[in-house]
Amino acid sequence: MGRTGAIAAAVLVVLGGTAAASGSTVSSGSSARTARNIVYIQGDGMGLAQRDLIRLATVGKRGDLVMNRMPVTGLVHTDPDDPDEVVTDSAAAATALATGHKTRNGAVGVDVHGRPLRTVLERAKQAGKSTGLVTTAQVTGASPAAFASHVPSRDLQSDIAEQYLTASRPDVLLGGGEDWWYPKDEPGAWPDRDGEQSRGTHGNQVERAKRAGYSYVRNADELRDTRSSRILGLFANEDMVDYGPDGKGAYRPSVPLTQMAKKALDTLSANPRGFFLFLEEEGIDGMAHENNAHAVIDAGRALDAAVAEVLRFVRSHPDTLVIVGGDHETGGMTIENTDGPNEGDEDGPFPVPGSRLKLTVDWTTGEHTGADTPVTATGPGAERLGGTIDNTDVHQAMLAASGL
Repeated sequence: MGRTGAIAAAVLVVLGGTAAASGSTVSSGSSARTARNIVYIQGDGMGLAQRDLIRLATVGKRGDLVMNRMPVTGLVHTDPDDPDEVVTDSAAAATALATGHKTRNGAVGVDVHGRPLRTVLERAKQAGKSTGLVTTAQVTGASPAAFASHVPSRDLQSDIAEQYLTASRPDVLLGGGEDWWYPKDEPGAWPDRDGEQSRGTHGNQVERAKRAGYSYVRNADELRDTRSSRILGLFANEDMVDYGPDGKGAYRPSVPLTQMAKKALDTLSANPRGFFLFLEEEGIDGMAHENNAHAVIDAGRALDAAVAEVLRFVRSHPDTLVIVGGDHETGGMTIENTDGPNEGDEDGPFPVPGSRLKLTVDWTTGEHTGADTPVTATGPGAERLGGTIDNTDVHQAMLAASGL
């Protein structure tokens, strides 16, 4: 983040003050006392080092990311309630954020005993608000699923899709994961590759969604053109990012995250009662698992552009709470000078814009770590995200800000 030292020391909360080294600021958002809208933006796998890498490699030492200019900054503990593991997976972390309860790794929207937990999205729906899940991962993946489904295992993605259609009914569903919406012998719009086949276990759920009132879109043009108030968009067989190590993996989603974000905001904001939107960039996590720093930078640049899109919306909708966080850190990333011998699994060097400097990225693992993740926020109730908090506190802050 732009204030790395402050975060590491204790975390500084700034309300309405200067928030970026570049000199630009984002105010605390509004005189509104209640958040009519909530946008939770997740950089999956985005720890402090990832956020700093994205900053240094895209805007340099004298600039800052849009997400770092938000007036409230905090640190979030991410550990799960798991008898066997200290470090969280995405399912347990997202469940804590969505429900305010910790759970075991792999569990989605349920407690350690498998009992369903009420989510912030479900509360918003019950209050008459519109709701949406947008991700560059599979839309039935662990993180979005924790906000709108309840299953004992994150692997039950076809069950998750069914619950979206029959129970939680988000108004906007955009992402990858088409394979889970079709049965084995129906390939869908995205051709199967390398012997891959559809894996749905509940029949053709795309047709089921159409019967339930969703407009189904398959690409950027169809998404742009639809005027429906209920949208299902599936833009890849699995995740929308082509994962792989440096030189093989590439960040090239078929529909940009910014376009999905704008369509979701335009669609959901038609409801005068407001909305809840989960918006996720999965590429940071997936590429950190691959120790591919080049693609982490590309995914991070896309995430910050999506944050900028959301903040443009906030200018005319100041009663919106916006939160940008990471569910966990992935890769044990560190940023180093380029001098000296290679000390491990290194990527780079990467130029630092506005200078003659370069940096190197070092990795300690291809898995998640237990490091805290930074969170920034703006809008009504944002001050509750300052300081060192738990991931369950993020949920409580959303409820308190919105009156849900």
